[in-house]
Amino acid sequence: MTGSTFKRCACRNPETGKQYGQSCPKLTQKRHGLWNVRQELPLREDGTRRTFRRSGYTSKNDAQNDLDRIRTLLKIPGNDDAEGRVRIGDLLEAVASGKEPIPDYEETKRKFGTGQSLTVHTTVGEWLELWLAGKKRLRKSGKDRYETDIRVHLEPRIGRIRLDRLRVQHLDEMFAGIAETNIEINDANIMRRAAIDELATVPWKGTEYRARRKALKETIAAMPPFRRITGPSTQSHIRATLRAALNDAIAQGYITFNPAQHVELVAAKRPKALVWTEERVEEWIRTGEKPSPVMVWTPEQAGQFLDFIAEDRLFALFRLITFRGLRRGEACGVRKQDLNVQALTLTVATQLVQDGWEVVESDPKTDSGARVVHLDEETVDTLRAHLAKQAADRLSWGEAWQDTGRIFTQENGEWLHPGWLTDYFERLVEASGLPPIRLHDLRHLAATLMLAAGVDVKIVSETLGHGDSRITRDIYQSVLPKVGAEAAEATARMVPRATTSKAARTAGLTSGSHAHAEIVALPGPSAPSKEKAQVRG
Repeated sequence: MTGSTFKRCACRNPETGKQYGQSCPKLTQKRHGLWNVRQELPLREDGTRRTFRRSGYTSKNDAQNDLDRIRTLLKIPGNDDAEGRVRIGDLLEAVASGKEPIPDYEETKRKFGTGQSLTVHTTVGEWLELWLAGKKRLRKSGKDRYETDIRVHLEPRIGRIRLDRLRVQHLDEMFAGIAETNIEINDANIMRRAAIDELATVPWKGTEYRARRKALKETIAAMPPFRRITGPSTQSHIRATLRAALNDAIAQGYITFNPAQHVELVAAKRPKALVWTEERVEEWIRTGEKPSPVMVWTPEQAGQFLDFIAEDRLFALFRLITFRGLRRGEACGVRKQDLNVQALTLTVATQLVQDGWEVVESDPKTDSGARVVHLDEETVDTLRAHLAKQAADRLSWGEAWQDTGRIFTQENGEWLHPGWLTDYFERLVEASGLPPIRLHDLRHLAATLMLAAGVDVKIVSETLGHGDSRITRDIYQSVLPKVGAEAAEATARMVPRATTSKAARTAGLTSGSHAHAEIVALPGPSAPSKEKAQVRG
C-alpha cells in the first residue's frame, strides 16, 4: 500500500480560478504552503478502496512522523488476517474523517488483541452498566448497593468520560463536587428545619396567624425535602465500587491503569460504641443528645427493658438478639426447622431483607453469616413458649393464617417486615423510659455482654457471624464500667509490692504512735553483699 507526504497550497490560478495545489510556483519557498499525508488503506469489507488523507502540517518532519505512525498501525494485523486489516482500516478511516489524533500504537494493539472495537469508544457509564450486568453471583443487597453508587454518583458525574481517558484528576473533581453538594444539602436542611420550627411557634387561631401559617407552609413546600449528605463511609464505598469495576476493565484489556486506586479521601471513622453510664444518661436527659450514634445498655438497663416487654408478642425475638446478637434480617428470617431444642442450637441459614420497602428472602449477609448459634436453656424455653402462642394464633385465624414457616411473624403468620420491626423496637424503647438505642445496638450489646463475661473473642466472632475475629475486636470496643474497674484492680494486683503505698503509710500513722517500714534493696551490679537493709523508725 502506497503512501507519501507532499506539499500544497490554496493559491489560485488567476486565469482559471482553480487552486494550483501541488503545482504552485511558490511552493519552493520554505514558509509557503502546508504539508500533507496520503496513505492507501486496506480495502473496505465490501471491497471498495479508501485512502487516509490529512493536511495542515507546517513541516515535512511532522507529516512524515504521522505517516510512520499510520504505517506502524497497519502492521498490527498479519498479512493473512484479512478481517484484522479491515478493522485497522476502519479505525484510520474514522480518525481521518473525525480529524482525531493518530491512535497510540500500544493502546491500539492491546484493544486489537482483546477483540475490542477500535472505532467505538466505551464510556465510563457504559462500562459500569456492562460490569454490573455481569455480576451474576452477587447477592441482591450487594448488587443494589453497587447500582445506587453508579446511578446516584458515578454515572451523573463521570459517566460521559471515555473509559480509556479516565484519570485521577476526574475523580478528585468528582469527590470535590460531592463535598460541595453536601454543603448545599446541609444548608437546605438547616433552612427547612428553621422554617418548620418557626411554623410550630405560630398560633392556630387569629386571622393574622392563619395568614402567617399559610405563608410558612407555602415556603416549606417550595423548599427541597430533607436529604442525607454523602458522608465519608459512603464516599469510600463509591470509590470501592469504581475500583472494582475498573479492575475488571483491566482484566479484560479495556484499560491498563486504575485511577480509583490513587484517590485519597478523608478517612471514614467508625462510630465507637459507648455504654449508657449514669453520667451519660443524665446528660441525655438534660440535652436530649446521644453521646454517640452507637450506644449500648448496661446489663441492668437491658434487664429493665426485657422486664418491660416480658408480655410482648415478640419478647422472644428481642431476647434472642440481646443475648445471641442476630442481625435484624436474620431474626426475621429464622425458620422453625432451624431450631433444635434438644441440642440447644439455632441455625442461621436465611434472612429477610428490604428491597425498597418490599421484603425478599436471601442468603445470610456473608458466607460466615451462615452459622449455628448455641442457645442457653432459658432462651430455648422462651422460644418454646413463643411457638405455643403462635400455634394458638394459627387456630384463631383459621384459613386466613399464612403459613410462612417462620418462628417470628405477624399475628396472621405473614413475614415480619424488617423496617416495621425497627420502628416497633424504637417505640418500645421510648415507652420504657430507657435511654435510646437502635435495634442493631442490641447486637452490640450481645457482643459486649459476651466479651465482659470472658467469652473468647473467636467464639464471640463465630456467634455474631463475622468472617474474622479482628472485625469483632475493631467494632466492639465498649467496656462495661464495672468490668473495666475490676480489670484495673486485677491488673494492679499482678505486681507484688514489698512497700505500702504513700496513702497506706499515711493511714497507718494515724493508728498508733510508731510505724515500721521495710525497704528492700534488690541486688544489682553495684549492690552490697548484704541483700536486705532494714530501716526502722
